[in-house]
Amino acid sequence: MDETFDNVFDALSDNAAEAANLTARADLMIGIRQKVTSWDIPQEQAAVRLGLTRPRLNDLMRGKVDKFSLDALVNIATAAGFKLRIALDEPHAA
Repeated sequence: MDETFDNVFDALSDNAAEAANLTARADLMIGIRQKVTSWDIPQEQAAVRLGLTRPRLNDLMRGKVDKFSLDALVNIATAAGFKLRIALDEPHAA
């Protein structure tokens, strides 16, 4: 029988906590990347706005989730102008 997963991180992670952390980091990165793209400014200016180096911003824009902690992404999202909140969902009944 084939096993199915809610998202790719559930399949790649050893446990639910690790999958949740990766999912949260990926979601933050996507939102930040969309915001930075909407600014329509050079990466150098975007990096300054976010308090990052240009290479660090480049890693973020390329989706290198392994290079960013959840804490760092929360700080970057706040610098990008986001107001963050955490939503907790009950698991789906099997």
